[in-house]
Amino acid sequence: MSPRLLIVEDEESLVELLRYNFEKAGYTVETIAHGEHAETRLKETVPDLLLLDWMLPGLSGIELCRRLRQASATRSLPMILLTARGEEADRIRGLQMGADDYVVKPFSVNELLARAAALLRRLKPTLVADVLRVGDIQLNRIAMSVLRGGDSIALGPTDYRLLEFLMQSPGRVFSRVQLLDGVWGPDVYIDERTVDVHIGRLRKALLQGWSSDPIRTVRSAGYSFEAV
Repeated sequence: MSPRLLIVEDEESLVELLRYNFEKAGYTVETIAHGEHAETRLKETVPDLLLLDWMLPGLSGIELCRRLRQASATRSLPMILLTARGEEADRIRGLQMGADDYVVKPFSVNELLARAAALLRRLKPTLVADVLRVGDIQLNRIAMSVLRGGDSIALGPTDYRLLEFLMQSPGRVFSRVQLLDGVWGPDVYIDERTVDVHIGRLRKALLQGWSSDPIRTVRSAGYSFEAV
């Protein structure tokens, strides 16, 4: 599954440059140009990586960074701050506010791609691992196969992506909206009940011959995937 990247930047030419290069590198990219709009979006769904401009219309990037680090849902969100402010004091302030990395404009796109990949390997290793394991279930991204206790599980493409998404964050409860954004994409408009249908199919496939259910339904909240 492609890492989900949110770019919060109001310079249109830079946004298009970043979108092109990150999509070419395999990321799923969403862009927002306004600080307050980004804050609202991040309350709805949390990406795998955030590129955040310091100076933004409305809410500044540095203030948004501070708020995100205070909120439980985004406290561990990998975040790279983009800014034209290159003084040492500014760098220190950006890192103190919670940025994981700090890149000064103008910058090399290739260096930014390398920094993003390194940050994800360090903070979200499941995004780049070839094999995910949760309990007795193993998902192999290279072979696109799923095993439970050594037995092969047959899944369709969407159910496979749903399982992969859930296994990247075991124990975390995802709402139906978050699952729609993470698996189907933010630009696909389908009914939330579609999630329930696919969860039911995935659950049925994983339970063949097994009594323990790794998918937990959380009433009024959503679903989580847990080791059993």
